[in-house]
Amino acid sequence: MATEEKPKLKDSLKKLQEIVDWFDTQEEADVETGLEKVKEGAVLIKESRKQLKKLENEFEKVKQDLEEDEVIETPDIPDDSEDVDPKEIPF
Repeated sequence: MATEEKPKLKDSLKKLQEIVDWFDTQEEADVETGLEKVKEGAVLIKESRKQLKKLENEFEKVKQDLEEDEVIETPDIPDDSEDVDPKEIPF
């Protein structure tokens, strides 16, 4: 049993633009066809949101992996705070 492959985000956005263009070029309202286009657009938008969320999650994972791999070196700075008399700090 073959699984139906979902369209890529780029293809979904292109199809959404085609739907918008169709509405822009209509001089007379075709309600039935318009409704079908709206339904198709709604499905494409829903699927595009899922794809965008998946991509966002993948980018976040890559970012986290990079941050975990970074080695941040901090210089050794002696802690002289115990040697400072609070009365000597100018405010």
